[in-house]
Amino acid sequence: MSDARTDSGEDTVESAIRRVDEAESNDSLSTEELRAQVEAEYDFDDFTPSDMARMSPEEWDAVFDPDSWITGDELLERLEADLKSRVASRDVFARIERLDTPDRLVAYSDEGYAVVYADGSIEGEGTVLRDVKPSVALCSMDDYTVTEPPEDAELPEPTTVPEGSGEFGNLMMQLIAGAMFLSGLILAGGAALSGGLGIISGTIGLLFLAGGFLLFFTVANARLSDRFRAEEYRNRLRAVGVGEDERPEFLPESARETTSLEADSETDDDATGDAAHTGEQPASEAAETESSE
Repeated sequence: MSDARTDSGEDTVESAIRRVDEAESNDSLSTEELRAQVEAEYDFDDFTPSDMARMSPEEWDAVFDPDSWITGDELLERLEADLKSRVASRDVFARIERLDTPDRLVAYSDEGYAVVYADGSIEGEGTVLRDVKPSVALCSMDDYTVTEPPEDAELPEPTTVPEGSGEFGNLMMQLIAGAMFLSGLILAGGAALSGGLGIISGTIGLLFLAGGFLLFFTVANARLSDRFRAEEYRNRLRAVGVGEDERPEFLPESARETTSLEADSETDDDATGDAAHTGEQPASEAAETESSE
């Protein structure tokens, strides 16, 4: 037991030393040598977010030219399409919203959020931030082709989530289980009435009965699991406000619409302008005057 622990400890130390050696070798390599090494290791024709997560900052700086990165409105449009495609393929669970003043893209779920601005800067927390970061890097690359999302590339309404999938498979298993169960009953009943072959047919009948019962139990368990997963998914959809136009309480102001605040400021500006034309004192200033008196 101690030898096994010693071996695992040595493996951990060796892996740590190997990582340090690789980092030191990267530092000793020139930019051109490091770029050639990275291009040989990664397939940039099929570059994925997982590949992006594995790259070190030194490798990233060696391969990609910051002056060629896409920013501004084009970046947000590409990122919105990419994230919606990932939501449609169930690779990411998040609501995607485009907000303005300032122009930004917001992705949030019940487990975190991410806010991406036009200059490529990003803030957030949780699993959503982890999922969005690679997409921001990829969409800022001109060589990266963004997949066009389908028309319904959004999280579904909780009421439209089905109880489960694979009903045809469950039905087929039920038919097989029923046939085995019926065959077992026939064989077991025949064994009770037969003579010398009763033991053999009875044994086979019991096996068929056990097999039919096992299949029925498997189907029932699969249906209960499907219902549980469907209800859990509905609860997550309700938690992010799908169908209710609400947002989680933990979201900061940067991840929320500020139209109401802008409307209030515009109303105050209009009131001030009208008061200037009529010579009257604005209501807010009048209130402050009365309170001071």
